[in-house]
Amino acid sequence: MSQANLIKPVLKVCSLILLVFGLLMAVPLLMAIIYNTGNDRAFASALGLTVTLAACGWVLSRSYHMNMLTPRQMFLITTSSWLLISLTGALPFMLIPGFCDFTDAIFESVSGLTTTGSTVLVGLDGMAHDILVWRSMLQWVGGLGVIGMAVAILPFLKVGGMRLFQTESSDWSDKTTRSGTMVTMIIYVYIILTFLCTAAYMLDGMDGFHAVNHAMTTISTGGYSTSDSSFAQFADLPSHWIAIFFMILGAMPFTIYVHFVIKRHWQVFNDQQIRGFLLTLLVLSVVITLHLLSETDIDLAHAFTYATFNLVSVITTTGFASGDYSQWGELAVAAFFFAMFIGGCSGSTSGGIKIFRFQLLFMMMQESIIRAVHPRAMIRRYYNKRPVDDSIVLSAVTFVFIMLLSLVMITLLLAFSGLDLVTSLTGAATALMNVGPGLGDIIGPAGNFSSLPDSSKWILSLGMLLGRLEFMTVILVLTPTYWKS
Repeated sequence: MSQANLIKPVLKVCSLILLVFGLLMAVPLLMAIIYNTGNDRAFASALGLTVTLAACGWVLSRSYHMNMLTPRQMFLITTSSWLLISLTGALPFMLIPGFCDFTDAIFESVSGLTTTGSTVLVGLDGMAHDILVWRSMLQWVGGLGVIGMAVAILPFLKVGGMRLFQTESSDWSDKTTRSGTMVTMIIYVYIILTFLCTAAYMLDGMDGFHAVNHAMTTISTGGYSTSDSSFAQFADLPSHWIAIFFMILGAMPFTIYVHFVIKRHWQVFNDQQIRGFLLTLLVLSVVITLHLLSETDIDLAHAFTYATFNLVSVITTTGFASGDYSQWGELAVAAFFFAMFIGGCSGSTSGGIKIFRFQLLFMMMQESIIRAVHPRAMIRRYYNKRPVDDSIVLSAVTFVFIMLLSLVMITLLLAFSGLDLVTSLTGAATALMNVGPGLGDIIGPAGNFSSLPDSSKWILSLGMLLGRLEFMTVILVLTPTYWKS
């Protein structure tokens, strides 16, 4: 394949993505005008620059007629599009006079679009509505992009064992075909869940502005809030349980919702991945609740609510915090650290290793034990009643190995930039797993990332993109082999 044939379709697709993304800036622009915040020029300039860039890309690639994309093109499209929207998403932050420098703007944009939720901004409670809405929109758009990538791209690129869901993503019934593609239906589901979450928050007493913002960052499992205190600004327990419910929905496979709409049968939720995910949440929530009851004088209702809320937030990689759980004792700190790596289900908005990979690794461990006792045993692997071949297991193992290697390297780089061990290790983990807050006094749930040196912010930004794109998607594009004809 010539370089022109590789680049032109990538440029064309990225131009379309940039065009849509740029037009979305009209929402905060309109809010800036309505509320007279003085930021209208910044958002108008950012919109103009993004649309102009999209138009230039379209002109340069207009001679290319779109056909079936090859895996090489899809790898490059995925990486390039996320880089481009991260850069253009930072434009409003940079163009507002005295608001953000280049490093902080990029960090905030990358954190938003990867639905990580780490922030360098301070004083959110008094910040202009247009900026807060743009942050929430970054996460909402990023969450939708993550689902589309997990359903339409990664299974066919065989990244990290995702081929396990290739049949599920492409097995469309006649009814689905008549209603539109799977991705189109997922967009509808995503919008409906956001609307329902907004309505639930408003019924609980939130005003419309806070409800819309938190709904966008709840469904996208992103975790950006409108206050420096995150979800602790809402003292009532019902709002926490609304967030818990919708964070869980955001961390479940969105293809399941589409299948439910089509088949109208609850049996579609009898999924091995979903069962494992919900069981993990339940067990860890009970453990931390019992720990809180034994260590504090808090009552059962509050203990169970706070334990469940914060665990669900970390495991789904949302990043909301209703308190400083790093002060709950050593058991809680250890539990929350390891919970960072779990993640939700494949085909959801959440990050992390994902439940299905843990299940595949456990399956492989069981198989190794059986073979140690019965070397000639014939063992057939099944996941959701579908056969699992060696290549899928190998991809999952490779993913975990690359993740651990990346964790070590980024931890060392952060330590080299001057951070302590706890901040370096948990910062690397929260970036790669797209969780949000880390542990410790600096980047813990009661802190943020504003005081970190610029070098650390760039390292973490790279880590967030690397984790969000499932590692191999980025690594392959950076290898010399990829660029050979």
